[in-house]
Amino acid sequence: MSETVLITGASSGIGKAFAFKYAKMGKNLILTARSKDKLDKMKEEIKKKFSVDIKVFIKDLSKEYSAKELYEEIKNNNLQVDILINNAGFGTSGKFHEKEFSSQHGQIILNCLSLADLTYFIVKEMAERKSGTIINVASTVAFQAVPYMAVYGATKAFVLSFSEALHQEYKEYGIKVTAICPGATETGFFDTAGPVGLGKYRTADMVTETAIKAAGKNKQFAVDGIKNYMVTLLSRFLTRKKTTEISGKILKKSLNAL
Repeated sequence: MSETVLITGASSGIGKAFAFKYAKMGKNLILTARSKDKLDKMKEEIKKKFSVDIKVFIKDLSKEYSAKELYEEIKNNNLQVDILINNAGFGTSGKFHEKEFSSQHGQIILNCLSLADLTYFIVKEMAERKSGTIINVASTVAFQAVPYMAVYGATKAFVLSFSEALHQEYKEYGIKVTAICPGATETGFFDTAGPVGLGKYRTADMVTETAIKAAGKNKQFAVDGIKNYMVTLLSRFLTRKKTTEISGKILKKSLNAL
């Protein structure tokens, strides 16, 4: 029986790339995002290429308790999740107090709370079966504080720490938990976050390939791309104060260029 993959934020970017990759591998899909039109169109595209079962659930995971609602809908449809991809997330840039409260609040709910809630319900079932895979999408900014993207950086630090802890906790259950840490990637992320990426962007396909390979090897985390990995090493050789100063100067310069 084919495994089923649940992908959040599946309508575009990295989430969409995960969907096509797993469909190519013959996995059934549960896709969720806010946009019904995008998901329905994507479902048809995948169906034309691959013989897999696809279920679509429309859900805004930036709303409180939305992850619990999603899980209940999945169970009401008698679906089992064998692989969980917590991909949904967004970021904003600028001075913390100048951003709208709703975007900061929703960002924390989506990037942290919904991710943890959905993992809580799914990993319970995985533990009972003693099998399963969880991939959480973190970021290279998880390795240091990021002035002018304070909330986003902090949420991704949560994702990385949370994933590393669960990786250790659930080894004995045969469950693989991996955090994938992309750098700047060709997605719609910067439409919301602003022009804060540096260097040549990686593609969503590259990121998902790195993630799936890392999960297969049961790695605690993986950084996508050699250059991105080198950037994350700064926090090992410089003080936290210095890395924060550097990232702050870079972000401020990018924002001032607007």
